[in-house]
Amino acid sequence: MRDLKNKLTSSKNTKNIQNRKGKSFGYQVLGFGAGGAVAEPYDATYLSIAGGGGGGYGNAGGGGGGGFLTTYGGTAIALLTGETYTITVGGGGALGPTPNSQGTIGGNSVISGTDVTTVTSIGGGYGGGGGPNNDGGDGGSGGGGAYGSGNPGGDATPGQGNAGGAGSPNIPGTPGAYGGGGGGGAGQAGQGAEQPYGGDGGNGLANSITGGSVTYAGGGGGAADPVFPAGDGGSGGGGNGAQHSNPGRDSGAGTDGLGGGGGAGVGSHAAAAGGDGVVILRVPTANYSSSTTGSPTVSTSGSDTIIKFTGSGSYTA
Repeated sequence: MRDLKNKLTSSKNTKNIQNRKGKSFGYQVLGFGAGGAVAEPYDATYLSIAGGGGGGYGNAGGGGGGGFLTTYGGTAIALLTGETYTITVGGGGALGPTPNSQGTIGGNSVISGTDVTTVTSIGGGYGGGGGPNNDGGDGGSGGGGAYGSGNPGGDATPGQGNAGGAGSPNIPGTPGAYGGGGGGGAGQAGQGAEQPYGGDGGNGLANSITGGSVTYAGGGGGAADPVFPAGDGGSGGGGNGAQHSNPGRDSGAGTDGLGGGGGAGVGSHAAAAGGDGVVILRVPTANYSSSTTGSPTVSTSGSDTIIKFTGSGSYTA
């Protein structure tokens, strides 16, 4: 989307968007009918959360939270009346299916329209699988690294999240000292698996675009085997990492609609998938067109209408 009066400035949670003004009184002219009516703009804001990364399996790392982009609380953007904005909601990344396998990266969430700059939040990085040389994957937030030679966590996309934590190194003379790093979250890096507990997932970020504060895009926890505590998922939908024994704990999936990273698996406790993302538009109720596809949830807050997409669809302004 674009602001026809100002270009959006870059900040921690916003994507820099460059204007391209039309030539008719500063507005884009669309071909509505023979007269070529001017498309009138109105202010809106958005929140775009990508799908969380899947957790790795086997002394493994947690998945990273989905990329987090918003203009809510910052510079408004302009929607053009009559233009259709296509919404793609990223799905959560799949879990590592077998021991020593990594998860998969989450799906991107995208807002796009004709002749506008596309907004893309990047899917969370996968959790590294068990064993050596299994780094966490890069993504919106990075996935956690697996146990081994201190495998690092994945890198984050600038402005969208934080890096994953490293897995624990192989400690000579310490049998069973295995831990995976936590996945990064939108608000905090994933914790490294030190001494060698499974690392906690990084916390997500809170946003109030829906009218109440909700935390999104937490990282998944790293696994531990066999006597050390596993990592907990970060706030914002991150799933817990699994613990092999004493007493044992299953991994937790990332929460759908929040873009949380999936928890890592170990032993008989399988890894878990990342959570699906979400895209939310907030527009003045006086301008809301009621023209949508994909069955979004529509609600109001004050003088605004909130259009919440948990699956792909569109909005015609």
